[in-house]
Amino acid sequence: MSSPVIISAILITAALFFYSLGVWAERLARYLKSWHVVAFWIGFTFDVSGTWAMHLMAKGPFDLSEPHTLTGQIALWLMFFHAVWATYVVRKGSERMLTRFHRFSIFVWMFWLIPYIGGMYLGMRG
Repeated sequence: MSSPVIISAILITAALFFYSLGVWAERLARYLKSWHVVAFWIGFTFDVSGTWAMHLMAKGPFDLSEPHTLTGQIALWLMFFHAVWATYVVRKGSERMLTRFHRFSIFVWMFWLIPYIGGMYLGMRG
């Protein structure tokens, strides 16, 4: 396996770790805390970095007609919106929003797993 592939895999797996840490800690607490938001942003940053590293290795142009690329892009935008919204919710401090936010988090996390697992499959195939 080449170094760029290993680096990409490490970055994406770090994204999985931090994003999962934030989502599941928030889910178990049933209350959004500022450190959860930090974990979301760290996970998002690792995901963008890993995606960029994979893009640099790609042989063809960016193609949204490919299912993995499309789901990956949707997941990145969902993660970004999720982190922005979580930041807003924590800053606003509404108890109702802080205690219900985990419902949105689990949806984004589950969607994000689609391109993560798909990428693992594609990586093992090729």
